[in-house]
Amino acid sequence: MSNPSNPLTDEELAFLQRALDLARAGATEELASYVDAGLPVNLTSGAGDSLLILAAYHDHPETVEALLERGAETGRVNDRGQTALAAAVFRRSERSVRALLSAGADPALGPKSALEIARFFELDDMLPLLRSGLEPRS
Repeated sequence: MSNPSNPLTDEELAFLQRALDLARAGATEELASYVDAGLPVNLTSGAGDSLLILAAYHDHPETVEALLERGAETGRVNDRGQTALAAAVFRRSERSVRALLSAGADPALGPKSALEIARFFELDDMLPLLRSGLEPRS
């Protein structure tokens, strides 16, 4: 039921929560079909986690790629200061990191940037990838 402070119905809220859960679970085809049907590709949870951040954090590179293909913004920062790229670095997902960098993700963006995450957790294998994302694109 809808109320003045929240114009969405319980069913609509449940559907949006399901979409966020699909990103967490890596249900790429189902999530992509919802986005293709009109679900906002940059849907964000109450904690500021976009579908892209959730897919990257839960290490679903196929879902990351599908969301990027549909225009997901790489520059979103959640309430904890993290980006999808930082989440992918934390998970050491080279495929997601490469996809995000190719889509223009900034390794230095956010208070807990991908570069800071790699340095803090000593993820030395991620640093060369991130540095390549800092090089000027031609």
